[in-house]
Amino acid sequence: MLPEFLTYLEAERRYSPLTIRNYRRDIERFLAWLGVDEASFDPSQLRTEDIREWILYRTETGRVSAASMNREISSLRALFRWLLRTGAVGRDVVHPIPSLRTSQRLPAFVPESRMSGIVSECECDSEDFVRERNSLIILLLYTCGLRLAELVGIDRNDFSADFSSLRIRGKGDKERIVPMLEFVREKILHYIGLIERQNICISSEKALFLTHKGKRISRTAVYRTVQEELDRAGVQGKKSPHVLRHTFATHLLNGGADMREIQELLGHASLQATQVYTHNSIARLREIYAKAHPREKGGK
Repeated sequence: MLPEFLTYLEAERRYSPLTIRNYRRDIERFLAWLGVDEASFDPSQLRTEDIREWILYRTETGRVSAASMNREISSLRALFRWLLRTGAVGRDVVHPIPSLRTSQRLPAFVPESRMSGIVSECECDSEDFVRERNSLIILLLYTCGLRLAELVGIDRNDFSADFSSLRIRGKGDKERIVPMLEFVREKILHYIGLIERQNICISSEKALFLTHKGKRISRTAVYRTVQEELDRAGVQGKKSPHVLRHTFATHLLNGGADMREIQELLGHASLQATQVYTHNSIARLREIYAKAHPREKGGK
């Protein structure tokens, strides 16, 4: 049952290997709690009460956060929708289970003044391969709003002929085109030229971001690079590739970009996912208001 479900996620839903691994882990954890294996699991015998008991067990003894628990519930929900569709069960016992309430946290982002300094430093060209690669990683994450997996998956032939745009393969294998700012385009050309001059790329490797040995860079290496670069720049709080994606969206919104345009650039399937950035914008407006309003400045 489980192998067939995972094959469905890969073939029909076009989920990434990482997402599929998460589904497998969540479902296997649930089966372990039931005390059964894949072969002996009979989903038709499950009740909604069993799901509720499992949630209580996970949240009380496993100290699982509401957000993590919701992901596990979502994995089971997807499994039972598939089982219902294939006729393996007569009813969806997970459907009545609501998602747990989570505290609304605003996406972290880097202030424009700080980000401006980081970008200025990244613009400077050198013949140091690692420095140029890391600078381009920061620039593409910030100026294109890419996800970590999207950045790592970029091939050199994903750019248009004049390197003015980039084709991105996003979640669910959906493609979108993002434009390149001129200074980023120049950095890309310099970096690719550096790869060729230093003979770093092996002939069969198409990846844009490479290791010293000419292989595609790993997600872990990119994550660590972003942490180090933002830490060196004095950025406070969380430091990750996703923070730069949040920064991209927040700065666009603050600059007057339309919500629908930001949605398209981010590759969000729904506008609701993009609207979380309005909270950051409102927070900024409150800050400006507090600084500028005469009553807040001590005026009468």
